[in-house]
Amino acid sequence: MNLNPLGKGPSTLSSYSKQSLPALAILLGASVWGVIWYPLRLLAALGISGTLASALVGFSTCLFLWIVFWRSLSTGLRSILSNALPISRYDACLLLAALAFAGGMTNIGFTWGAIHGQVMRVMLLFYLSPAWTVFFAHWLLHERINAADIAIACLSLAGAMLMLWSPELGVPLPADLAEWAGLLAGISFALQNVLSRKISRVLPSLPAQLRTVTIFGGGALVGLALIPLEPFSLASLPLAPPALSHALLLTICLGAVLALNNMLVQYGIQRIAANRAALIMLFEIVITALSVWWLTGEMPKPREWSGASCIIVATLLSSWVHRRR
Repeated sequence: MNLNPLGKGPSTLSSYSKQSLPALAILLGASVWGVIWYPLRLLAALGISGTLASALVGFSTCLFLWIVFWRSLSTGLRSILSNALPISRYDACLLLAALAFAGGMTNIGFTWGAIHGQVMRVMLLFYLSPAWTVFFAHWLLHERINAADIAIACLSLAGAMLMLWSPELGVPLPADLAEWAGLLAGISFALQNVLSRKISRVLPSLPAQLRTVTIFGGGALVGLALIPLEPFSLASLPLAPPALSHALLLTICLGAVLALNNMLVQYGIQRIAANRAALIMLFEIVITALSVWWLTGEMPKPREWSGASCIIVATLLSSWVHRRR
């Protein structure tokens, strides 16, 4: 007797869950990244500078990941210290240090740009990462550059130039330091992804959580190192009990959310096709535009939407090309 009114058996429902749950995980992850700029601005309003915010959030995220994954992370560190790796301990540490630096520059660039600039423009400059991935993959992974790669990179850069072109200046360059920070974050993000792929190839025994901790740990260290370059006064820090408690609570929550969000996205991208994952991740741009409009009243202009369209198409084409390979 069929007890399912829709006529679907257990295998059909199981197959549906295998496809829908990873897609939902990526969708939720993209939504979180689309609104993460707002709590960063709340930290700035409390007196936490962009560099200090990057350091505090990176440290909080690492702490959360160590609490959850201490066993696998300890195993990964022991394998490095005991030199039980396919490559030398020096080369392994060098790769992890490069990954930490790239992750740190990604975090500080995104955080500083989201706090001080137009969020939508910073986000679109960040999404130029497929253009830079082509060259980093050729340099570090020895992947061949073909006509499709060049076309994708040119399409991304054309979208950026269309968005950044100013009738007054006539030069398609970032207008302020916040936009330069977003551009730097996108370049660093591309390097971070390529280095992560390289480490997963040459050090397959290391847990993926160790790469994640390395990235956020780099965010904490780079943020601390750059604090002296960002002028601020001690009087602006939230040292009074109410403001201090709010800042600490917001920092801890941000660290937990970013750690959980990373775990959620990793669950999704490991279970569905890369081109479909990239399509879902682009929902982040939609969420960003809606959240910026709702919370600040800003709306992207037609030229910015045109540039965004080029960047989105380039991202989809990049994912499709690499998936076919």
